[in-house]
Amino acid sequence: MPYSHVTFTLPHQLSLLALQNPRRVYNILFQAVSETLLTLAADPRRIGAQIGFLAVLHTWDQQIRPHPHLHCLVPAGGIAPDRSRWIRTPRPRFFLPGKVLAKMFRGKFLALLSRAYRRNKLRLCGTLTAWKRPSAFDRLCRQLKRVNWVVDAKPPFGNPEHVLKYLARYTHRVAISNGRLLEMHDGQVTFRWRDSANGNQQKLMTLDAIEFMRRFLLHILPPGFVKIRHFGFLANRNRCSALLLSRKLLDAPTPPHPLTHQQQKAVQPRCPVCGIGTLCVLGWIPAGAVLDAPMSLPVLVDSS
Repeated sequence: MPYSHVTFTLPHQLSLLALQNPRRVYNILFQAVSETLLTLAADPRRIGAQIGFLAVLHTWDQQIRPHPHLHCLVPAGGIAPDRSRWIRTPRPRFFLPGKVLAKMFRGKFLALLSRAYRRNKLRLCGTLTAWKRPSAFDRLCRQLKRVNWVVDAKPPFGNPEHVLKYLARYTHRVAISNGRLLEMHDGQVTFRWRDSANGNQQKLMTLDAIEFMRRFLLHILPPGFVKIRHFGFLANRNRCSALLLSRKLLDAPTPPHPLTHQQQKAVQPRCPVCGIGTLCVLGWIPAGAVLDAPMSLPVLVDSS
């Protein structure tokens, strides 16, 4: 089954608001995106089906600046309203029209944001203090309505193996990977970044270490915040039954059942040295005990 990658990006005018209200603004972002995709896909003029998708929050750009956006991975089709068949995306080159997605996304996000503002749920400090005046906030919303919001709907791609590799790159990514860090010298950090506005050219950037850490720490999410969420027929409450129905409608083979706890215990790890014997864990030593104990404390043995 083909999959589509759709990215929803907030305008830069809202980046500072998101930094001051991360939990509120990012929850609104998830809600606006999910309502947009589910509503348009259910429209008989588009697909006319209940879709399911995975959404992953990223809050940075290549230069580690604030850039909130959601990556959505969507199967190119969905379950018919009467649950009798699988409806494939009618347009093979793209999932849903990007301009239509962007317009609805903009409307839903601003409506949810305005409701949070009227209920005094937004923290407005520093340079955002002026927005405490309703007239100033309304002016901001009017300005944002005139801006073209960015929604990138890419053509369907790959087989399930390709999708899994893609997800592995995106789901648990942090603001910058170790591979992009080049050196730290005289309190300066140099890293590699990709300039999408200039043909994705690879460039180097050097920042003061304090500024580098400041940018990195901007992307630490609130405690307990869930940055990977599932919607539609992939939502937690009905995922099992919906996936069973989807496989039946697609005449897809049933995936292998995961190992039970007893089966997992039966699969013993091999010795990392010889690769033949079974690795037996004798116990765990707390870090504090290691500091006070002699250096020769055996932890693992090879039973071969």
